[in-house]
Amino acid sequence: MRLRYLNQIKSPKDVKELDNKALHRLCEELRFHIVNTITEIGGHLAPTLGVIELTTALHYIYNTPKDKLIWDVGHQAYAHKLLTGRFDEFPSIRQYGGLSGFLKRKESEYDVFGAGHASTAISAALGVSEARFQNKDNYRVAAIIGDGAMTGGLAFEAINNAGHLGRQLTVILNDNEMSISPNVGAISKYFTRLISNPTYNKLKTEAWGITKKLPLARGTIQSFLSRLDKSIKNIIVPGMLFEEMGFRYFGPIDGHDLDELLKTLETIKDIDRPVLLHVITKKGKGMSVAEDDPVKYHGVKANGSLKKDKNEIVVPSFQDVFGHLSCEIAENRKDVVCITAAMREGTGLVPFEKKFADRYYDVGIAEGHAVTFSAGLATQGIRPIVAVYSSFLQRAFDHIVHDVSIQDLPVIFCMDRSGIAGEDGPTHHGSLDIAYFRCIQGMVLAAPKNGNEFRHLLYTALNHSGPFGIRYPKYSSVEFDKNGQAKLLPIGSWEVEKKGEDVVLLAVGPMVYNALSVASDLEEEGLSCEVVNCRFIKPMDRAYLESIIIRGFNKVLTIEEGVIHGGFGDGVCSFLLENGYKGEMKRLGLPDSYVEHGGRAQILNDLSLDNSGIKNMVKNLVSTIENFSE
Repeated sequence: MRLRYLNQIKSPKDVKELDNKALHRLCEELRFHIVNTITEIGGHLAPTLGVIELTTALHYIYNTPKDKLIWDVGHQAYAHKLLTGRFDEFPSIRQYGGLSGFLKRKESEYDVFGAGHASTAISAALGVSEARFQNKDNYRVAAIIGDGAMTGGLAFEAINNAGHLGRQLTVILNDNEMSISPNVGAISKYFTRLISNPTYNKLKTEAWGITKKLPLARGTIQSFLSRLDKSIKNIIVPGMLFEEMGFRYFGPIDGHDLDELLKTLETIKDIDRPVLLHVITKKGKGMSVAEDDPVKYHGVKANGSLKKDKNEIVVPSFQDVFGHLSCEIAENRKDVVCITAAMREGTGLVPFEKKFADRYYDVGIAEGHAVTFSAGLATQGIRPIVAVYSSFLQRAFDHIVHDVSIQDLPVIFCMDRSGIAGEDGPTHHGSLDIAYFRCIQGMVLAAPKNGNEFRHLLYTALNHSGPFGIRYPKYSSVEFDKNGQAKLLPIGSWEVEKKGEDVVLLAVGPMVYNALSVASDLEEEGLSCEVVNCRFIKPMDRAYLESIIIRGFNKVLTIEEGVIHGGFGDGVCSFLLENGYKGEMKRLGLPDSYVEHGGRAQILNDLSLDNSGIKNMVKNLVSTIENFSE
């Protein structure tokens, strides 16, 4: 398709200048360009295809950036980026140094609020709305949130508060899990036009006002009118929950009917109270394979491939290893269940859900509930395994402390995407789990160097009577034997992978292999490194740490794929200093700043967490050792 309009759009002002025919053409061009670009470079595809018409209508009706559009998550905002002056940069999306795959305030004035985690849009929009009131300003505020994100408690907390405050706020519920049947859809369209019509609303208000002036039976008449109104709406409109929470509900309408969207948005945009517009969309709209399998096409790899490159390591990822081990464990233990928060595919639980459906729980985008739910299960002898992305588990910190740890309940947390998560960037990097798990009393935290050790740690966790966390990256498991045997590991024990005399390398997780590679290279240069697999981050191996002092090592380097401050290295340094260590120590990990998006290898190189960076750090650390040749 030749682009006639999209490549000319420099801002939403250009959208407003298009006539109806051109707007329809623009939607076609958006869908075409997004499919072509994302299948080539990789990224989130199906979500944004479902909101092409909605995005176009919003930027046509609203006066952005003065009016504020606040998107939930950001997966659905690719079209928004294209209509707000980022057409030329769009091929760089999610690439190192390019556009973010999510909403980012530093990137554009049209990105009002950053979005990487779900369910935040309504709360943020309400804050913006109240700032408008406090600043005595005048603009419209709209939040766009998906039906999946509405499972998050934060969304309903915000709706409750918004209904209480009662100020202008439009919430657009993008519902892509149902379709409009012809009959229901037609009635709903008619009813929505009716109740959104300014004349209708004026007459309704005036009628209510008249009843207030009646000398007799005023309460009875008002009660009757209210019941009649609700009864009619209950028959036709599936939105009484929102009405009861203080919102005017409109819909559902077809989210791919551009003309209907334009009409409805125009009529409701200035209603001076909270409004919820329910739109029905099709995830992956316009791309048949994505429509048929929106989960598979939620995100695609470069060149449209959903399979691993031929040159990639064939060893399964930690994610796939977890999927295998969860089934292996469930075969042997009837008391084990798995819980996730809308991350079945992302955490590798697809095979578990298929084989053990009655022991699998997807609680939706509700991480806090997932944790407290698991705590309840644990009180009754069930052994829950909570599988979740590391950065998403941050949302449940209080639940981990209050509901699991204080009660010393045996809940296992399997944290996928710990460390660098790649192209999804700072909202998805698992940078903080070591730091926030280390400070929780009674918590055990471990990190496997490979898939085989992952098995050992999972079985060890199941043999432990308290809370237990296991962190692992979005990466190859390096080594894994599907038919391997589990062994219980002494909690807090480390493993010396290579003996040495000059410097100690204390490595966490797969960084052990980087340390071994560096040690091998440096040995050829005359430097002897001792490499230790610090598989238990908390508690640490006190006996080994004491041996560092006893054996007279004066150079120690810690290596972790987590933030330095409050991390593993901090724990090592504290212990050694408190026990009289006089040597030199260095910590290598993620910085005290948010790491941007990009390929994992590139980011680790920038952070000196690849072999080259570790090698240079060791050389700098031991440069005073005699007989060491640079």
